[in-house]
Amino acid sequence: MRNILVLKELGVPHKLLFSLLISSSQPVYGKEKFEGTLKKVVDMGFDPAKAKFVEALRVVYEMSDKTIEEKVNVYKRLGLSEVEIWAIFKKWPFFLKFSENKIIQTFETLKKCGLVKEEVLLVLKTRPQCIRASEKKILDSIQTFLDLGFSRDEFKLMVMRYPNCTAYSAEMMKKKFEVLVKKMNWPLEAVVLFPAVLGYSLEKRIVPRCNVIKALMSKGLIGSENPPISSVLVCTDHIFLNRYVMKHNKLVPKLMAIFTRDRVS
Repeated sequence: MRNILVLKELGVPHKLLFSLLISSSQPVYGKEKFEGTLKKVVDMGFDPAKAKFVEALRVVYEMSDKTIEEKVNVYKRLGLSEVEIWAIFKKWPFFLKFSENKIIQTFETLKKCGLVKEEVLLVLKTRPQCIRASEKKILDSIQTFLDLGFSRDEFKLMVMRYPNCTAYSAEMMKKKFEVLVKKMNWPLEAVVLFPAVLGYSLEKRIVPRCNVIKALMSKGLIGSENPPISSVLVCTDHIFLNRYVMKHNKLVPKLMAIFTRDRVS
């Protein structure tokens, strides 16, 4: 209770305190270890009101100084500076939880995607969560994109721009490809330029918006060619509706019906 009160005084919200209480590593138990861990995390500049503060507290509590140093040295041997390593840690604290074998395996697997060392390091710095993906998942992802018609160079560009594209199942990628490329006729190059669209929900974003665009095209209201994929999918719902629905006064009810009917809340 003493430790919980300390965290509350720092500004840690109740909803985040609960996850600490039920954690198997018991990061809020004890006195000296808790206080030492808390000081390290606070000194690193984590915001107590954010979930990353709790994540960092758990990671640092579970690992000895020696283990942390060993993990840091693994990343340094791969080419990251100590400053870069701690910057990544602040972005995603679980970055230091993986074994040396797993870290090196991910590094080598990303190189199989066609990335050179400097590009792999850039991917790790921008999207460290890709370390979670297994070697098989990444290699299967390469084959999935090749089967869909993308070249290895295009796949490499997508990984560079959106590393999470290696995390999705082949089935899901095929479903999104069916809508984006076959139904909407957006070229592969459009997906390569904006691979983050592959991370959007098919039911909540892609299908509803695409159906609105198809309805407008069928009436000749936006020409015979698709608007850019970024214009349709990358924006917020509010911007999309203002851009493609609200300006067509007489059709607003019908377009909204299409938008909401195909949108799973």
